[in-house]
Formats: sequence, structure tokens, C-alpha cells
Amino acid sequence: MDVDNDLYQNVQNAAGFTGLFSIVTVILSIIFVWFVIQEVKWDTFFRFPRSPKARLFQVIAAIVIGHLLAKFILEYWGYTVLLKSFVE
Repeated sequence: MDVDNDLYQNVQNAAGFTGLFSIVTVILSIIFVWFVIQEVKWDTFFRFPRSPKARLFQVIAAIVIGHLLAKFILEYWGYTVLLKSFVE
């Protein structure tokens, strides 16, 4: 009975860590992309690059690109975890 409870706690802790790691990775990726896209010359795309519409586009672009970056990082991390069990 105690072994089942310990196993349940270990699985629950691992799932919680994975969820927290995923959330932090996505948020940090979006923030990173936001700072990177600030270097883009938005004058070529928008007549008024500081307008609310242009800013909204930048926010949406940062979210989409940041999510793609985070997805790549998380998938790569998942593959490395799987490889660890392959080596053992």
C-alpha cells in the first residue's frame, strides 16, 4: 500500500515538474522573441509602427513565434529524456 502511494506521489511530482517547466519555457520563449522582434524595422510594414494595430501585430507575432520556439525546445527536451532511457 505504501509503495503504491510513493509511486503515485513520484508520478504526480514528475507531471507537476513537467507542467511547470513547460509553462516557464513558453513564457520565456515569448519574452525572448518579443525582444528579438523589436529590432525589426516596422516602418517597412506599417505606416505608423507605434500604432495600436502595429503593436498588436507585434504581440501576436511574438506569441506565435515564441510558441513555436518553445515547442521545439520542449520536443527536443522530451527526445533527450527518451534517449536517457535508451542508454541505460
